[in-house]
Amino acid sequence: MSKDIFNAEIKESKDGSSTLYRADINEHYHSIHGAISESLHVFINSGYKLFSNREQLSILEVGFGTGLNAYLTLLNKNESQALFYHAIEKYPLPIELIRKINYPDILNEREGANLFFTLHNSQWNRVVSLDNSFSLKKSEIDLINLKSDKSYNLIYFDAFAPDKQPEMWSEDLFSLLFSMMSDGGVLVTYCCKGVVRRRLLSVGFYVEKIAGPHGKREMLRAFKYCH
Repeated sequence: MSKDIFNAEIKESKDGSSTLYRADINEHYHSIHGAISESLHVFINSGYKLFSNREQLSILEVGFGTGLNAYLTLLNKNESQALFYHAIEKYPLPIELIRKINYPDILNEREGANLFFTLHNSQWNRVVSLDNSFSLKKSEIDLINLKSDKSYNLIYFDAFAPDKQPEMWSEDLFSLLFSMMSDGGVLVTYCCKGVVRRRLLSVGFYVEKIAGPHGKREMLRAFKYCH
């Protein structure tokens, strides 16, 4: 995939929230059954809430996209928690498209709409503080080239599906992510394909299948346990 063939259109998912459709790869950014409901189930309820009581938390997101996962994390964050959020995105969306996305309205967060646009307007490739307890870094980079001195507690793995973006679901990339995680760390993804589960297991994760979001029976959650 290259920027030359990038083409995204705003679509409405079944819960009323915006998703995007990539015509060049025939793929949506989120579940057509509900963009917000999927993100809440997979990344917030099945991921972030495991760590919501920690005083400090580091999250790595693979696939910043529309910024929905970051936005929901910010809205659901424990106010006393110091959170570092690192998002990887090789193809950032144009701000003209972002302005058409309806997440603040759907979530009745009109006052929080500025937060959504602040996420997108924040400078790339540097750490910025959105408030006293939320630091954000957006990296415009291929995941395989990521170098970080951070150790992540939680990974949101939100790349396009394996049949659309197979290079993002390789054993080598999962090994890289495993090495960047702290002991007790968790990776969550909407995907539940057997080949993905086997690759996660092969690099050292303990992997479980849990209930998926609406329209999807199961998803995967992977743990890095202390030895």
